[in-house]
Amino acid sequence: MSLQEQFAQAQADSKNLPERPDNMTLLKIYALFKQASSGDVEGARPGFTDMVGRAKYDAWAALKGNSQDEAMQQYIDLIEELKG
Repeated sequence: MSLQEQFAQAQADSKNLPERPDNMTLLKIYALFKQASSGDVEGARPGFTDMVGRAKYDAWAALKGNSQDEAMQQYIDLIEELKG
């Protein structure tokens, strides 16, 4: 199975995890997905009043420089770990 196929399967699996991950893990899942699918973060950091948007932006920005393939593999590994 190719990395793309494994990534697609992990996306599907992420919707059926045995329990909801904590917020920090959800941010990591979000950031790895965005890095894998879109590459490095772009655009301005959301303003002070958008706390969720800022947290998501910061989590994604922390992955800057990782290749999309690296992010895909980390995403796959994290989802596998959460599946138990």
